[in-house]
Amino acid sequence: MRVRRPAELRCAPFSWQRPTGDAAPRFVSEWVEVAGEALPACEEQVDVLVWGVPLSRTSISASAASEHPMAFRRLWRGFATYNIDEDVNLAGLRVVDVGDVVEHVTDSAVTHEAIEQTACFLRTHYPEPFLTTIGGDHSITACVVRGMQKAEPSKKIGIIQLDTHFDLRDPAELGKANGTPIRQLVEEGVVSGQHVHTIGLHGFFNGEPLKEVADRHGIHYYTMKQTRKRGLEATIADALAALTTEVDSIYVTVDMDVLDISHAPGVPASTPGGMYTDELLDAVLQLGAHPKVAALDIVCLDPRKDVHDATVKVAVHTWLNALVGLYKRTSGA
Repeated sequence: MRVRRPAELRCAPFSWQRPTGDAAPRFVSEWVEVAGEALPACEEQVDVLVWGVPLSRTSISASAASEHPMAFRRLWRGFATYNIDEDVNLAGLRVVDVGDVVEHVTDSAVTHEAIEQTACFLRTHYPEPFLTTIGGDHSITACVVRGMQKAEPSKKIGIIQLDTHFDLRDPAELGKANGTPIRQLVEEGVVSGQHVHTIGLHGFFNGEPLKEVADRHGIHYYTMKQTRKRGLEATIADALAALTTEVDSIYVTVDMDVLDISHAPGVPASTPGGMYTDELLDAVLQLGAHPKVAALDIVCLDPRKDVHDATVKVAVHTWLNALVGLYKRTSGA
């Protein structure tokens, strides 16, 4: 029996035409299934769920990140299901777009609650599929992780965060904004600080008091300088190895401001000295291939600030590369 869609989750705002008959999909737009009023039955084989969270009212920087889920979907027509670098055709995975969370017009707290409830609903009904969330600003990460933890309270969740910033600013000062999600989760006891690994910090974009907060909670962090000296692959491998023995599942959050400003014109808080696009793509492929990585979000991208969809294309490519990792994991390739 198909699952009834909750009130907090509306259908995707549009869908691409899919091939008819036995024709195999060639493009991502032809491949992703868009769920209607009824969602897939719990017993159906689904490999990946994707949903949008169009919230940006809680962003510290002025942002239209709420426009990203729509822009993200519109670019699917420009990507094939086949990745020539890895010789992988993603058409072998079943991916279902379950829609967008319903955003309250003015009350961000109501939207945050809807995100949390929807994440709980999706993880409860679909505990196996890889859950991918398209934001939205970084405040949504705390909501999604809370929802997942609520659905599976006996399981420990670890976080690997690719980000220029700690995101440990004080909720008492800023509220549940995009600068506070990791601190929210750690101080609420949803995630242990020792189970958080942040990769990508650099330059002059984190105050010393935030480092002190990270040290106090035992958060692991790696600057871009350290990461490049040691190697990104080795740094991620260390984080994965540590978490594998400590947690039941790993949540990956990609703040697109981890990218160098020259690679991310559509990111409100982009900075010099960040990751390069190829580094990010390699990182998420490696992460997607790990058996304990259960969820991914991509946040803090403003299509209205973008130039010729450059940054949104990076976001789509990032998502697809994570799915290439998933494909390799599940197929044994």
